[in-house]
Parts: sequence; C-alpha cells; structure tokens
Amino acid sequence: MSAAQPGILAPVPPQARYLTFALKQGAQPREVVKALAASADGRACVVGLGGLLLFAMHKEIDGLRAFPHHRGESFEVPSTPAALWCWLRGDDRGEIVLRSREIARLLAPAFEVAGSIDAFRYGRGFDLTGYEDGTENPRGKKAVAAAISEGRAGMAGSSFVAVQQWVHDLETFASFTQRRQDDTIGRRKSDNKELGAAPASAHVKRTAQESFTPEAFVLRRSMPWADATRAGLVFVAFGRSLDAFEAQLRRMAGAEDGIADALFTFTRPVSGAYYWCPPMRKGRIDLRAIGE
Repeated sequence: MSAAQPGILAPVPPQARYLTFALKQGAQPREVVKALAASADGRACVVGLGGLLLFAMHKEIDGLRAFPHHRGESFEVPSTPAALWCWLRGDDRGEIVLRSREIARLLAPAFEVAGSIDAFRYGRGFDLTGYEDGTENPRGKKAVAAAISEGRAGMAGSSFVAVQQWVHDLETFASFTQRRQDDTIGRRKSDNKELGAAPASAHVKRTAQESFTPEAFVLRRSMPWADATRAGLVFVAFGRSLDAFEAQLRRMAGAEDGIADALFTFTRPVSGAYYWCPPMRKGRIDLRAIGE
C-alpha cells in the first residue's frame, strides 16, 4: 500500500482551496511545521514543503529545486516560490473556509498567508474552455509509479508537485472558430478525440507524455478557479521527480524547436512553484526525511 498522502491519488474533489504561505521575518518554523504535520491528514489537506522553508530549516531534499523561468516572444512562465503549500479538499466550501482559518492560525507563529485560490470541479473534469482536463492521466499502479517516489525511509511515498495558476482570456478563446479551438487544444470538444492532424503547436502534441525520452508521465490534479473578474486553471502535477514536468514545460515554451504551445494564445501562467509532499506514517505526515 502506498504511503503517499492519500489526497494525491484520490479523484479531484468538488471543492478546493490552495493556500501558499511565506515565512515571517526571523521566524523559527521547526515546531510549527511539526504541529502541521501532526494535524494534517494528507487527504482533506495535502501539504507541500517549499525550498525556501527547507533552506530556513537547514534541510535539503534531493530533487527539489527552483521552478524554471521561461520567456518567449509573447509569453512568460514565471517562477514564484513559496515556503509552504496546502491543498484543502472537500465537498463543502464552508467547511473548507473554516478549515483554512484553522490552518492559518496554527501556522501564524511562523508563517503568513501569501496566496489563497478557491477552485472547483467543473462537470466530470472540464477546464472552463469546455475541454476535458487530464484525459491522459495514468491510472491505478501507473498513477502511483508516475507520482510517488520510492527509496529510503522518510522518502518512500513522497511526491514532488508543480503548481501554476493560469489566467484564461475566455473572451479571446470564445472568439476562435471551433476548428481553431480544437487545433489549439489538439482534441475535438464534441467527443474529446485527439486530432491526428492537429498542428505542431497543439497542446496535446506539445505535452504527449509518451513522446518524450524517457517518457514524461505526471499525475495531473488540476482544477478550475474563478473570482469576480478573472478565471482560469490551477495546474497541479504530481511526480516521483520533477523531471517529467520540466520536460513538458520546456517543450511548451518552445525550448526544443522554437514552437510555443498554442495555449499561450489565450491563457498565461501568473505563478509557478515546486514543493515536496512528504509521505504518511501512522496516519500523520512523516518528516523523517528532513530529520524531524
């Protein structure tokens, strides 16, 4: 049985909130992090530790690194690191709001909230463009193999996660013809079938996981978000390492062949960060890999 935080492998929930935290100046986070690890269950609250936090604790996780920054002619992929990330999951938005307040209070001696995004499941798993998200996600044992690390005690069952907030220009996308929309994604909206003759810039072609060497499989757990004036997707990809996600991102940015992903014609990322998600042990988050 996997020792992973169970929320990683569970289906996307109806409601969610993504919280990021910054360290307060001069704070000593060690005891606060241990308190969070003792209280979070890994299912209703998935926890990720950022490089900034580990640096402050004089700890290191092999494989955790800075999120890469990319820039093209008409787009930018920013790197916006944070100390700590919590993915709150559930069925009831009110319960998630109250739980987020409890977590903020618990962390308050050393952390302050740097960001909060409310997200939701749309239909059976659609992006707000109306296209199904995560169609090529591995399942079962393949999902575990793609998302969960193996190795020594304290690391086995852990995962790395890439998190980006994308802001869609839905008016621009709606102005595209149906053919251009399908060519942008690389699938037909009507039946979700992949287009064999889609252009090289189509998102599906840019990120086809089996087309990389080695294959670049990740477990996507992305969710739409919206506020009063903006909307988009919180992109979340779990991996046993960060290599697969970085290979996909390089190709999306055109680093290999100069062809940028067509997604950039209507949407843009405004954040990007990596975190390490510790495994579980005896029902609680296991910090042995960082000596806690």
